[in-house]
Amino acid sequence: MDSLLRMNNAITVDATPPSMAAGREDAGPLCVDCDGTLIHTDLLHESFLLLLRSHFLQALLVPFWLLAHGKAATKLRIARLVQPDAATLPYCAEVLDYLAAERARGRRIVLATASAQPLAEAVARHVACFDQVFATNETDRTNLAGEAKATRLACAFGAGRFEYLGNSRDDYPVWRAAGAISVANASPAVRRMAQTLGASGFVAQGRRPPWAGVLKVVRLHQWLKNLLLFVPVVAAHRVGNAATLVDALLGFLAFGLCASSVYILNDMLDIPADRVHPRKKRRPFAAGSLALAPGALLMAALLCGAIGLAARLPPVFGATLATYYALTLAYSFRLKKQAVVDVMLLSMLYTIRILAGAAATSIVPSFWLLAFSMFLFFSLAIMKRYGEMLDGAANERQAPAGRGYRGADAAALLALGAASGLSAVQVLALYIHSEEVALMVRNPELLWVCVPLMLYWVSRVWIKTHRGEMHDDPVVFAAKDRQSLGIGLLMLVVMSGSEHFF
Repeated sequence: MDSLLRMNNAITVDATPPSMAAGREDAGPLCVDCDGTLIHTDLLHESFLLLLRSHFLQALLVPFWLLAHGKAATKLRIARLVQPDAATLPYCAEVLDYLAAERARGRRIVLATASAQPLAEAVARHVACFDQVFATNETDRTNLAGEAKATRLACAFGAGRFEYLGNSRDDYPVWRAAGAISVANASPAVRRMAQTLGASGFVAQGRRPPWAGVLKVVRLHQWLKNLLLFVPVVAAHRVGNAATLVDALLGFLAFGLCASSVYILNDMLDIPADRVHPRKKRRPFAAGSLALAPGALLMAALLCGAIGLAARLPPVFGATLATYYALTLAYSFRLKKQAVVDVMLLSMLYTIRILAGAAATSIVPSFWLLAFSMFLFFSLAIMKRYGEMLDGAANERQAPAGRGYRGADAAALLALGAASGLSAVQVLALYIHSEEVALMVRNPELLWVCVPLMLYWVSRVWIKTHRGEMHDDPVVFAAKDRQSLGIGLLMLVVMSGSEHFF
C-alpha cells in the first residue's frame, strides 16, 4: 500500500504525462468510467432505491453502515442484497459508439468504476466490449474513486499510458494521471476543468439542463386532481365567501406540493418497472435525463413547502395531509402490488382530497358527497389499472409490471369498474331526490339533467378504455377531452340555473 501511495504522489506531481505530447495514438488502453459516463445514472443510488423497496428495514441501516464500515464496504453490502438490471440501464449512445469504434481498431477497453464489483461486472457483460474491469471489490475494500482510481490505473498501465473517459470532479485526479483525456456528459465547469489539463480525446455532449426533467417529475398537470379540495366549498354553497376560498386555495397549494413530492418518490421507486414500459421508459429518472440525487433534494424541498403551508390552516388539515402522505408511502412501497387493495387505496387518495378541502375550510362534508366520491373514484382507479392491462396485452406483456394482477383478471376488473361507476350515478340521483336538496335549492328539478349527463360520461369513458383509447390517468384524460369538458361545463350551467345552489 505504501508503494501505491508513493506512486500516487508521483502521479499528482506530473501534470504533463509523457504520452500526452505524443498524442492519442500512443495513449494505451481506453479506461471508461461507469456512473454518469457510460450510463446516465448512478448504480449506488439505483441500488439504494431497490434496497428501499425490497428490504426497507435494512435500507434504514445504510447510514449506520456508512459510519461503521465506510463507503466501499457499504456499496459491497448493498450489492449482495440487490442489483439493478444491467440490460435496462440508460446507456449513453455516444459513448457506446465510441467504445465500439475504438475496439474495432484493436484497442484494449477497460471499465474503471467506483461501483461495486458485482454491478460493474454485470454492466460489462451486457455491453460486451470490455477486456478488463476495475471496481470497488471485496479484496481491498477501497472505494475506487478519485486518487484511488488514478493509483490503480497507473499501477496497471503506467502513468500517462492510458486514456480516461469520465464526467465529474472526482475524475480530476485520474485525468491528471492519464495520457489522454476524454469527457462525456459533463457539466460546463467539469469540461473547463478537463480543458485546463489539455483534454485531447473524445468529448460527448454535455449534461442537459435539468429544468425540463424537473417539470416532468413534479407533474403539474396532476394538480388538476387537487381541484377536488374545492368540492366541499361548492357543495356547501360557500363559493362567494372570500375567506373560505383563500383557505381552500392554501390547501390546494399544500396538497399540490405534497403530491408532487410523492410523485417524485414514486417515480424513483418505479424505475425498474418504468424501463420496461413502452411509454413510461421516457420518464426522466427511468431515462436518466434527471439524476436521482437532485431528484431526492427536490422531493424534500416540496414536502417542506407543503408542511409550511399546512401550518397556516387548521390542525385537522395537517393531519389529513399527513394521512395522505402515509397512505401514498404505503401504496408506493407495498400496497400497489396487492390486487384490489391498490385500486381501493387509489380511490381513497382521491376522496381524501375532498376531506382535506373540508378540513381546510372547516366544512363538514355530507354523506352523499363522500358516497358519490367513493364509487366514482373506485371506478376511475380500476379504469386506470384495466387500461394498463389492455396496454400490456397489446405489447405482449401478461400484466402490468410490479402489480398484483394476472391477464385473466381483466374481465373481472371491467365488471367491477363499470358497476362502481354506475353506482356513483345512482348516488347522484338519490342525492338530487333527497330532502336536503329540496331545502337548499329552489329548483331542484333542473339538477336532474346532471344524471343522464353523468350516466353518459361514465359509459363513454369505460367504452373508450375497453377500446384501448384511454390515457394512463382517466382524470388527466377528462381534463383534455372535449366531450368531458363540455359535459362538465353543461353541468355547471345547470347547477348555476338552480337558484341558490352556489
